[in-house]
Amino acid sequence: MLKHAEAPLRHDAADDSAVAELTRLLFDGEDRERVHGEWRRLIAGEAFAHRPGLTPTERTELSYERLRLVNGTVAGTEAEALTYDARRLAALHEWTGFVDGGLCTLASIHYNLFLGSLLDHDGYRRDLTAFTAMERTGTFLCTELAHGNDVAALETVAVLDRETGGFVLHTPTPGARKFMPNTSLAGGPKTAVVAARLLVDGEDQGVFLFLTPLSDADGHLPGIRVQRLPDRTGTPVDHCLTSFEHVRLPREAMLEAAHGRLDKDGRLNSNLGNRRKRFLRSVGRVTMGKLCMSGGTLGMARAALAIAVRYAHHRQVAAPKAGERIPVAAHRSHHGRLLRSLATAYAMTFLHRSVLDRWAGHDPTDPRQREETERLIAVAKGWITWQARDITVEARERCGAQGLFPANGIADLPLNVEGGITAEGDNLVIWTKAASELVFAHEAGPARAPRGELTDLGFLRDLHAAVERVWQTRARAALRGGPSGDPVGRWNETSGAALEMVAAHARTAAADAFLAAAARAGTPRARFLLEHLARLFLLDELRPHTGDLLVAGHLGPAQVEALHTTTEQTVAALAPHLMALADAFDLPPEYLAAAPIANADYLDRFETPQT
Repeated sequence: MLKHAEAPLRHDAADDSAVAELTRLLFDGEDRERVHGEWRRLIAGEAFAHRPGLTPTERTELSYERLRLVNGTVAGTEAEALTYDARRLAALHEWTGFVDGGLCTLASIHYNLFLGSLLDHDGYRRDLTAFTAMERTGTFLCTELAHGNDVAALETVAVLDRETGGFVLHTPTPGARKFMPNTSLAGGPKTAVVAARLLVDGEDQGVFLFLTPLSDADGHLPGIRVQRLPDRTGTPVDHCLTSFEHVRLPREAMLEAAHGRLDKDGRLNSNLGNRRKRFLRSVGRVTMGKLCMSGGTLGMARAALAIAVRYAHHRQVAAPKAGERIPVAAHRSHHGRLLRSLATAYAMTFLHRSVLDRWAGHDPTDPRQREETERLIAVAKGWITWQARDITVEARERCGAQGLFPANGIADLPLNVEGGITAEGDNLVIWTKAASELVFAHEAGPARAPRGELTDLGFLRDLHAAVERVWQTRARAALRGGPSGDPVGRWNETSGAALEMVAAHARTAAADAFLAAAARAGTPRARFLLEHLARLFLLDELRPHTGDLLVAGHLGPAQVEALHTTTEQTVAALAPHLMALADAFDLPPEYLAAAPIANADYLDRFETPQT
């Protein structure tokens, strides 16, 4: 039986084996070295250390320099292999996101959106050496100033030129300018994959991708118009407005695959029956991008917690007894919040792993299976990135004023998470789409009415599934009873309940992944910690829904009354292991050593300015 204690202290030797087992479970088990090893070692190097005092332009250039260092580990055909290895590609974002948010963005664009799109469209027929060797950096131009969430309605056109067989790429209106790709001259010569509406003899064939050189060593190429956008929040990237003035492209510029090929007579042959499906196939790399964005913000959340937990043990405050001092981590008001965030971070990680497994194992030729998998990825992306925002804000606050200094490794993370929330599909939009499908796409809730005790993990999991069922029932009733002949009005009546249903669906999926990981634990102590963390996660997330569960008869009044006490007992059981749970995140020692407040001598470092 593990001993409970009120004041969490650094874990002792008895916890070491548990930390090793937790790390194994968090980071892909026996595949850990292949998936995570090279990225973890890379960001531990001096080239990735925090550099104070840089201007936004200098920080952007540094991100491009680091992108080349990343590419140095995957040069040549290995760069192509990376685009198809979902686990390694997502892991790249997990480990680079918290050291350089700009690098995380650039890597996602170059490897996933750019190289991935080329390879997904008969890429084997092209010479990609310039891009895999990073003689030219790749970028991706899809959204427009007037078309973000409704990108399927974009206006940029690629007109088939019958005389040459090539295309004329053009931006017809100010609202059609591409917003907000990294198309400046920073980082050297660039080539883009541009989403444009293919026009053949004036007929709209749908949106396809076109390989378009943007710049060379002398600057932007003729017809390419680039306007640098103001600096945004978070780590800077060279975001721009980009337009095309009758730019001529060769025939081979069009990225073709089974969903769309032009024959020698300019006729489109496609295995998909409508323009919308062809568009979704053209920009299919956005789904993998959701996994990358989830991974990037997940890494940020874990890094913020690792630093905040260490600072909680180093920061001394007055003790009840005169003349004595204790770590701030001794207080339940402090370690309780960190433990709740840790429990959520574990749930996020296990959900991300399970979704990656689902993506890697799905049958892309099965439309139903692909649709279900892509929906789960969208739901997970929204939930993980939103949780990452809450966690990084919590960790920053728990570090007080010290958390405001970028040198301590936390200050920039909440704003960098915001980028992940919006990128590759704005969270609310992709959840709204998922909500519209999940109302009738499946039957929510457990197979039987949940019964059990608040310490029973299966019971707690089924309560969350029951919450999903409650909101699904409400959404169905609202949709059926909404105003006829008014689709927007009907959905407005439905969307609130439907979005609550999606949130419950995400929590239930996270619970399933968490409980499966706990069952795989190879040591008793690791299993103890995971089961208690899972219980804390499930209990804490249950609080806002006790009224619905009470009305439905799934919880009794005594259980609702006992929820707080049971949660507090779970926190008390985990409190002595706070440091062990954070250590399992396996942050490189070099990274932690460079963050002053993650070290016991942080006061001396603060007094001595670093150069």
